[in-house]
Amino acid sequence: MSEHDNPAAEDLRPADLVTYLDRYIVGQDAAKRAVAIALRNRWRRRRVPEDLRDEIVPKNIIMMGPTGVGKTEIARRLSRRLRVPFVKVEASKYTEVGYVGRDVESIIRDLMEFGVNMVRDEEQERVQEEARTRAEERILDVLLPPPSTPVPPSFEEVEESADDVSASRTRTREKLRTLLRNGAFDEREVDVAIQEKGRMPMLEVFSGQGMEEMGMNMKDMFGNLFPKKTREKKLAIPEALEVLAQEEAARLVDNDAVVEEARRRVEEGGIVFLDELDKIAGREMGKGPDVSREGVQRDLLPMVEGTNVTTKYGVIRTDHVLFIAAGAFHVSRPSDLIPELQGRFPIRVELESLGKKEFLRILTEPENSLIRQYRELMATEGVHLSFTDDSLEAVAEVAEAANRQMENIGARRLHTVLENLLDDLSFDASERAGESVEISGDDVRGKLDEILQDQDLSRYIL
Repeated sequence: MSEHDNPAAEDLRPADLVTYLDRYIVGQDAAKRAVAIALRNRWRRRRVPEDLRDEIVPKNIIMMGPTGVGKTEIARRLSRRLRVPFVKVEASKYTEVGYVGRDVESIIRDLMEFGVNMVRDEEQERVQEEARTRAEERILDVLLPPPSTPVPPSFEEVEESADDVSASRTRTREKLRTLLRNGAFDEREVDVAIQEKGRMPMLEVFSGQGMEEMGMNMKDMFGNLFPKKTREKKLAIPEALEVLAQEEAARLVDNDAVVEEARRRVEEGGIVFLDELDKIAGREMGKGPDVSREGVQRDLLPMVEGTNVTTKYGVIRTDHVLFIAAGAFHVSRPSDLIPELQGRFPIRVELESLGKKEFLRILTEPENSLIRQYRELMATEGVHLSFTDDSLEAVAEVAEAANRQMENIGARRLHTVLENLLDDLSFDASERAGESVEISGDDVRGKLDEILQDQDLSRYIL
């Protein structure tokens, strides 16, 4: 599949992308615009003259703002919409080469692994119809095994008998196919031969810092030393069809083509979301737990500038991978990063803190709003759940007050507040089928105000 076959690749107008994000994320217009423009620039780069194409590098972004305001969600939503490889990592989890921990190049290995899995899933979905047909044929072979052929007395009798048997078997097979598709055999179990990859039992490879790739390759190598084998398994026919369809889909997919397409997508469209960048900002003091902060920055620099990273799928160039960094930056500032790394993140956007007004919109406006989620969850138990306008305002007020009194965790506070508000209903819902439950403002205040006023209690509950 080429980039021009991808319908999402032609739908990269910044206004369209911002409109798409507005369906799921409230506010943060500056961050949405910055990411939308960065992604549109990729589309533009692929259409400039070839002699200039490699000179145009991504305009990496630093998002500054407290947790829970939508930083990660903006990047994640767009990567899903555009079908590009995306990986989220925490900068504080990596260490300078020579220290115990993961090295920064494992970020690109993870990104490539994500890309391969994404393309493989797409290809298996594309061949699903043919795979389903092949699985159906294998089930029919089980339902109608080939007959044993006795030795007939003469050639003429052999020819006549073979024609009759073939015609009869064809008619019977088609009747069985119709019954199979109509679900007549759904309750029946069959023995099917499932292919499994031969593997060396109890094989585990332990590798040190910077050696994760060697560990994976050794496990793959030892696993491939043993031939694939099949085993008989008794399954209900619908389950057997699913298992065999997956097996056939895997056979129909060209793994070399999958890796090549994944490499193209990673190199041309991959997104790395580098969270907690503020925790590695600042100059090291020579001792203590932060001794390798500047070292991690220096290790990140070549990858952000553009380098070659060896993975088990080959060498991956990072020249055009888009890096979106994020952090609260309460104590440190982007200017505390080493100058070389600052220069590789030319776009800085600040995300706004969320208050009552934003919480109220988050509860109701997005397509996946929390209120809709809870309504649908309760509907599965036959309970009709509704909220009055003043109850939604009360929930937003409680969330804002909790964030103000304690750690500000942004919109995630709404999850905590609603879980506590609906705790009794969630527990009893299975016994209340057919009921209609309306949450009022008094219900919210009666349930949560006492908790909110007791700061020691609220720290544990809200």
